[in-house]
Amino acid sequence: MENRSYRYDILQIEGLRITRQSAYPVFVLIFLIYLFIMVSNLGILMMVAMKKSLHKPMYLLYCNLPVCDALSATFVLPGLLQHIVSESEKYISYIACVTQAFGVHTMSTSSHTILMIMAYDRYVAICDPLRYNTIMTNWKVVKLSLIAWLVAIFLIIILLSLTVRLSHCTSTILNPYCDNPSLFKLSCENLLPNQIYGLLGSVLLLIVSISCIAFTYLKIAHVCYKNRSGALKSKAMKTCSTHLIVYLIFLTCGCIILILHRFAAYETLRNLASVLYHIVPTSLNPLIYGLQTKEIREGLRQVFWRRKVIPG
Repeated sequence: MENRSYRYDILQIEGLRITRQSAYPVFVLIFLIYLFIMVSNLGILMMVAMKKSLHKPMYLLYCNLPVCDALSATFVLPGLLQHIVSESEKYISYIACVTQAFGVHTMSTSSHTILMIMAYDRYVAICDPLRYNTIMTNWKVVKLSLIAWLVAIFLIIILLSLTVRLSHCTSTILNPYCDNPSLFKLSCENLLPNQIYGLLGSVLLLIVSISCIAFTYLKIAHVCYKNRSGALKSKAMKTCSTHLIVYLIFLTCGCIILILHRFAAYETLRNLASVLYHIVPTSLNPLIYGLQTKEIREGLRQVFWRRKVIPG
């Protein structure tokens, strides 16, 4: 009975498999990427907070995304950087590993729910513009944001509750960082409930998010086609293209990891994809929104222009 309930307090984590010669170049590259992720995402947050012209539902809802991106990168990349330069074996406490897995999965799920409420905002703005300010009030924005985060937290609490009940028969995390699959694979018990909930939850989340976003974009396309207004079509393209590009990048990266986790033969490729999942979307999102959104682009231009101007 004691053996069945045994859990390791300290786990060995595999980290990235890189040679000693490439360790420091990889460290510098990931560190610079992490620095860019934090500066760009937090910079956009500060700009929206400081510029009253950006205090609109669209940008207030968008603020959820850079928060999610910055936290997602922070849960993974600092620990990964520490492991890269460590010449000894890499260890992590079980509590820290569960905490990291909670953060990783919560941020991933939140990205879906956040992008769904952003799609709803675009739907109201284009399909019902006269009532937009009435529907999308500040209180509505707060409620939608809270729902997006609370739904993600609730789903991940259930996910990890099924995992932490398991005993351990090994202490090695076969992943560059801790996530739910690497945690429940420590056990030799029946993992079917974990695999069913994990796969079913992921598939349902994908179906709901794809359906929600596809529905809103079909409605927007229908309104644009029916209206035949060049100005409306231009507005739809400008406001929806950034959102759609961000969603497709995030969806592609997530699906690749979900598929590779089901094939043990592609472990090295899966590990690389797992790291890129926390680098590619989080670094591209601020670039896409910063360069494609006129108001944010103008705000950045004003910041740099003011620095160049010498008073008097």
